[in-house]
Amino acid sequence: MTERTLGALVSSPVGFGAMVLSPGMYGETDEQRGQDALRAAIDAGARMVDTADGYGADGHNEQLVGRAVRERRDEVVLATKFGFRVPDGAEAHRFPVHFAFGELAVNCEPKHVRGYAEQSLRNLGTDVIDLYYPHFPDPQVPFEDTVGAVAELVAAGLVRHLGVSNVTAAQLRAAHAVHPVAAVQTQWSMWQPVDPELLAAARELGIGVVAWSPLGGGFLTGTVQQLGEGDFRQHQARFSAENLAANNDRYAPLRAIAAELGVTPGQLALAWLLHQDDHVVPIPGSRTPAHIAENQAAADLALDAATLGRIDAALAEFAPVGEGALLKG
Repeated sequence: MTERTLGALVSSPVGFGAMVLSPGMYGETDEQRGQDALRAAIDAGARMVDTADGYGADGHNEQLVGRAVRERRDEVVLATKFGFRVPDGAEAHRFPVHFAFGELAVNCEPKHVRGYAEQSLRNLGTDVIDLYYPHFPDPQVPFEDTVGAVAELVAAGLVRHLGVSNVTAAQLRAAHAVHPVAAVQTQWSMWQPVDPELLAAARELGIGVVAWSPLGGGFLTGTVQQLGEGDFRQHQARFSAENLAANNDRYAPLRAIAAELGVTPGQLALAWLLHQDDHVVPIPGSRTPAHIAENQAAADLALDAATLGRIDAALAEFAPVGEGALLKG
């Protein structure tokens, strides 16, 4: 498995998104299952582990990650994000999203950023964060001001690399003008195209791309038929019972290509994404060690031009039912 560079940061081709390991995200789970999943990811070669202070209650996800990597810290690029855990007495700055709950709220005022980082360092049990992102731009704070506060953390040695997440091309350029950006995290998969202007800006500036939800919330594995109680995906229009059935029907040609190649649909989705750019690192999440190993193995799957052409032709006809993007645009 080869390495991939994100700016000056080095990662495995496929990382691991830890959000799925907190209760209330993809249904109920427990500590042991989370620990087993994280250890399986590291064993399988996932060098980047992605978390956030807003995943799970009271920093649950960061704490879980911290316990899992404590004895293997030098094997892992720890990436985390901030903004959702608004301090007591601070104003929550709301912005609209496509999911059923309608809006999210952050506070990325510079005066709070060091406090966020210090809490994440405690949660993770480490003295430095490898890659630190504002989770979303704050609609009431100039983005350059938030980025400048993270740059101060880099100068102080608390953060190694700056990342930005869920931004426009203009915001990426503005951030990079303040401090070099290693990676931009954005939604990108077979059923949610990347913003072409954002990708072009990242390539021009030498910034890597971290693709969140690279398996379309698990849909692209071809195994999701219904959702259980407490599953975060119930907020997404594409996972309503009617839309999910229609989307599974429309995804059949891509499942057929995977079967012909002797790989799983999820491996095909990840391999396709890895072939889109030499500096993209998808961060799929899973609770099942076998699925985690399967995801990592996708990095070794070579797709020739003819196969990529067939996939793109099938994707052109896919047209999923229901809004897929999180952000309003």
